[in-house]
Amino acid sequence: MSNNTNQEEKKYIFDNPKNLKRLLTVFYSLCVVFFALDIFVYKHIYFDSEKWPGFYSVYGFVACVVLVLVSKYILRPLVMRKEDYYE
Repeated sequence: MSNNTNQEEKKYIFDNPKNLKRLLTVFYSLCVVFFALDIFVYKHIYFDSEKWPGFYSVYGFVACVVLVLVSKYILRPLVMRKEDYYE
């Protein structure tokens, strides 16, 4: 029979700060590479603004920020209950 107090806590891959730093380095490097490749990839554009380098990256980032702000300041007050709702 094993004793739980003698067992070590299980370590996960991202518990080590060095592994997390490596992952973030790879992630940011891929972001830069994809942003740079955007210049060379032909896109079937519908609007003139889509010609700009990095348009889709900026558009995605702005859309994400707007989504967070709308959900925080508009949707949250609509669906939030009072603190004593269940009492």
